Amino acid sequence: MPRDARARRAAEAFARRPSDRRSRAEWARLAGASERTLERLFHAEVGTSFGRWQRQVRLRALELLADGRSVTSVALEVGFETPSAFIAMFKSALGATPGRYFSDRARAADDR
Repeated sequence: MPRDARARRAAEAFARRPSDRRSRAEWARLAGASERTLERLFHAEVGTSFGRWQRQVRLRALELLADGRSVTSVALEVGFETPSAFIAMFKSALGATPGRYFSDRARAADDR
């Protein structure tokens, strides 16, 4: 989490509700900063852009999927309008679709 009060305001609001679909400009306005300032703060304090940080928060979906929740319910809960958009982000971030990711993990655990 960023230390700067402006960036922290946006981060905490998003972390409480990752399904919030505000634009970057709207998040910056909530933070009381310009878009550019919000991005600079995230890069300086978190080491990544606000958008990438949001994707990481949304990847908490791993926990929900591991608990047996459906891809559709998880996708909607973490802020995606469609399961396919969530699957695309998941694959981009982790190199596999949710189904393949968990089946590969299960196979690897069985091989141990």
